[in-house]
Amino acid sequence: MSWLFELRGKLEPAQRIILEIVGVLLILLLWTVLSEVFSRERISLIDLENEPEVQMTDDRFYENDSLMVAHMPDLIELEPKELEAYGLRRDKVYSILPSPLAVLKSFKELHYDDFLIVNAAKSIWLNFLGYIMAILIALPVGFGIGLIPLFRGLFSRIFDAFRFIPLTAVTGIFVMWLGLGSEMKVAFLAFGILVYLIPVVVQRIDEVDNVYLKTAFTLGATDWQTIRTVYFPAVISKLFDDIRVLVAISWTYITIAEMLNKSGGIGELIWVAKRQSRMDKAFAVLIVIILIGFIQDKIFVALDRMLFPHKHVNTGKKHG
Repeated sequence: MSWLFELRGKLEPAQRIILEIVGVLLILLLWTVLSEVFSRERISLIDLENEPEVQMTDDRFYENDSLMVAHMPDLIELEPKELEAYGLRRDKVYSILPSPLAVLKSFKELHYDDFLIVNAAKSIWLNFLGYIMAILIALPVGFGIGLIPLFRGLFSRIFDAFRFIPLTAVTGIFVMWLGLGSEMKVAFLAFGILVYLIPVVVQRIDEVDNVYLKTAFTLGATDWQTIRTVYFPAVISKLFDDIRVLVAISWTYITIAEMLNKSGGIGELIWVAKRQSRMDKAFAVLIVIILIGFIQDKIFVALDRMLFPHKHVNTGKKHG
């Protein structure tokens, strides 16, 4: 078993799958234990319309249709059958962590009552539009700053400084500029990606190997030919990995934007769950975001292998 603790040791595909399954089970076990540890009991009214057989034999626990707090210790001591006689039931409340079972059950309500699939699709579409806008702006701006000394001197440090802007603080500015519609959300998402993507484009240009540049110069390539045949392929190849990482971060911006205007999307579902004090639904939405992000990541990996096969030559053992 020492191979499990070998520094930078390699795992076979079957071993990796088994360990991933065990890891998920361990997390579920820890989740269940913590949810039970931090749970508490609550006495609540039975829905008399759905429970007509319940007979109210004593009104000492009621005052204006509410429980009398003074008698709560008495209620805690009663058995379930005794509680039913007063139209009460004992519930378990998960105040910090909902139980995994409660989260699983909430998916049905999210699907039928909150239109989970429609809202998730809307968020995915906003994510896609935001990325397209960000990439279309970041590439020419980044190449201009990275390749032309004049633009690098004028704007490089300015765009580097933009990364320190707290994006939650500029949401009000985007609302004033573009209102509360989808245009604002896409623009806000694109801005959140741009402040990171432009400096990365500049960095990737600086990382282009001089060997390729000297080869292009020896062959008599013009500046435009050097950009097209050397800089652009080299930068895009590495930038694809950077975009893949930023896709995960972009979901933070999506939820922020969608909470501003309750017009659908994953962000609104989280906001509604918060308003309803439904922690189980909030956790279920978070799981949906994780699943969407996981699928997006796999799509990016597949596209990367298809568009840039040279990056994956002789890497089978490395990634195994």
